[in-house]
Amino acid sequence: MLLAIDNGNTNVKCALVDGAGTIVQRWRIATDAKRTADEYAVWLDQLLRMEGHSRSDVDAVIIATVVPRALHNLQVLAEKYFGTEALIAGRAPVEWGIALKVDEPRALGADRAVNAIAAQSLEAGDKIVISFGTATTFDHIGADGAYLGGSIATGVSLSLDALYNAAAMLPRIAIEPPPNPSVIGRDTVGQMQIGIYWGYVSMIEGMIARMKAEIGRPVKVIATGGLASLFQAHADLFDRVEPDLTLKGLALLYANRSAAR
Repeated sequence: MLLAIDNGNTNVKCALVDGAGTIVQRWRIATDAKRTADEYAVWLDQLLRMEGHSRSDVDAVIIATVVPRALHNLQVLAEKYFGTEALIAGRAPVEWGIALKVDEPRALGADRAVNAIAAQSLEAGDKIVISFGTATTFDHIGADGAYLGGSIATGVSLSLDALYNAAAMLPRIAIEPPPNPSVIGRDTVGQMQIGIYWGYVSMIEGMIARMKAEIGRPVKVIATGGLASLFQAHADLFDRVEPDLTLKGLALLYANRSAAR
């Protein structure tokens, strides 16, 4: 089986993918560029055993990372504990296979390119992919699967942390929708919930509307990331929510490489 690793700024997501390209298990751990291969191995070994698997079930590893300092230890993990050389998304022999029509293709985050690959497999026509992570990204994927550009906004959690750290009298709150639809709060916590939740909904609605107007063709909106379902449940913003979009993209990238051999 394939071990797909999505190394983001906040979390490292791992998935066990079977021969048919189906994700059978998924796990996550907080990103720490100093975490060693041995530490990853202990964590994964325990989780694999809990689900009835073992390290010997893994015969290939593919990695997408936006944290360059963490890559070496993940490569050592693949070699030392899974007996295979890790494939790095975007590098031979797993090049993107899609056009990156931006001014600096090499600067594009690996997760965004992988998301484009997954999105192309899910929807025909133009697509907007919104990813909720440390940053909130909005990406335009063309009907032919090409990555055509996008935008980057501050992530929801990062905004909330900045508010808490910079304002002495404001408490730390959870990210959740306010208990009622009013956008006029009567207490401090309620006002913070309104500002964060409905403020972000307004930003997302506005960005989607502006992107659709600029694209000028029918567009499907795909959302991924931990907060996508929370926003969808109360605001109905997206055509579909795909929590495993990046991991699915990695599985497709590996399968396409295998099929081309």
